[in-house]
Amino acid sequence: MIYILDDENNTCEFVLYALSRAGYKAEGFSHPQDFWNALGQRVPSLLLLDVMLPGEDGLQILDQLRKRSDTQNMPVIMLTAKSTEYDKVIALDKGADDYIVKPFGTMELISRIRALLRRTKAAKNQEEYVCGNLYMCPVKHLVLVNKENVVLTLKEFEILLLMMKNYGRVYTREELLSEVWGYTFGNESRTVDVHMRTLRAKLGDCGKYIETIRGVGYRFNAGGDTVQPC
Repeated sequence: MIYILDDENNTCEFVLYALSRAGYKAEGFSHPQDFWNALGQRVPSLLLLDVMLPGEDGLQILDQLRKRSDTQNMPVIMLTAKSTEYDKVIALDKGADDYIVKPFGTMELISRIRALLRRTKAAKNQEEYVCGNLYMCPVKHLVLVNKENVVLTLKEFEILLLMMKNYGRVYTREELLSEVWGYTFGNESRTVDVHMRTLRAKLGDCGKYIETIRGVGYRFNAGGDTVQPC
């Protein structure tokens, strides 16, 4: 089930129709309270969320979702007319997994939804990884720094897992978009940079392991430490 929270009836109906044609079950809401009521009954596989809503801002809703244990890792794609880089950075910093600006094409929307759901449903690697004071357990969706829990968004988690599993390898922004997001539409390298920045910040002292390779991309550089599957 996919939920759409958008007070523009035309957009909501258009998205519901597109999802239905693509084989997805979906339900639309025009008011935040209706969405919260539905969420109390069922947590969806994915949420399409507008920013400008009556009574409650979409970013406030996103913030609340990331604080709840049952929706902490629920995939969220922002659908909004707010198109500045600042708007995108704020939403991604708050935990959005993707950001699509209105008006958007049906094919791209469905492709991004499929990519995000595919990543979410993919079987988790059973191994655990340790590098210095950084610990990661994919099957438990758990990251610890100095034995303290670190809350990551789904995309931040997938980036860290990919880079720890392949430490030392340099990934271009385009490769990260393909591996983690499942698409390379347009000029979206800024999305990768924003996620890397927030990931480093959340990892604290262990953020040093994520190294920027100027003009190329990023790599997980363990330095004197070693990434050990355990």
